[in-house]
Amino acid sequence: MSTLLHIDSSVRTAGSVSRALTARATARWCAVNPAGTVKYRDLAADPIPHLNASNGLALMTPPERHNPAEARTYALSKSLIDEIKAADTVVLGMPLYNYAAPSSVKTWVDHIVAGGLSFTPDGTGLLAATDFVVIESRGGSYLEGTPKHGWDHAESWIAHAVSLTGLKPQIIVAELTMATDDARMAHHRPLAEQSLQRARAEIDCLWGGVPTMAVPPREAAQLGRLRG
Repeated sequence: MSTLLHIDSSVRTAGSVSRALTARATARWCAVNPAGTVKYRDLAADPIPHLNASNGLALMTPPERHNPAEARTYALSKSLIDEIKAADTVVLGMPLYNYAAPSSVKTWVDHIVAGGLSFTPDGTGLLAATDFVVIESRGGSYLEGTPKHGWDHAESWIAHAVSLTGLKPQIIVAELTMATDDARMAHHRPLAEQSLQRARAEIDCLWGGVPTMAVPPREAAQLGRLRG
């Protein structure tokens, strides 16, 4: 039986774009896998403990030498990795906070990059069989030609950060999400809507699907030019 691991990380519940899009992706996956199982993790509501001075060496110390804090951390990391290994697909929602991934996502990654658990001593990733979809939402635009081009440090980071594990993220982005509520960005609302529609269409195409909400050709071309 197929299994999807659905992970959210937005600190917003109502009105979260990333949560709405991960829910859409989950619904799409369920349509393709009607007999499948969905497991859910909310990194904002139930955060994973950060690594600190008492437990930070847990993944670099032989288990027989663990102190109590390290033993708990090692067990948690193993359970998080086993959760991924048990899933055919992982869908992660990742809003952009202060030009980077939420600290809750960084902590999740810190726990799942573990020698002997998610990769072997020779560097073979043990999670390569899992499909990994990352849905990113960002309040502004960081595309080529924009004033803050290159300021999105989450998109490239997630691919590099999990590379040892064998996970290869497919990243879908919805941007300019702040335009809906910020009057100063009101002139960007048409582009924000186009970006959102494009993200929805990309989600609808996952797992061999056909988009239920196509982006009009003219708007798609405009968005393509903005994307560089």
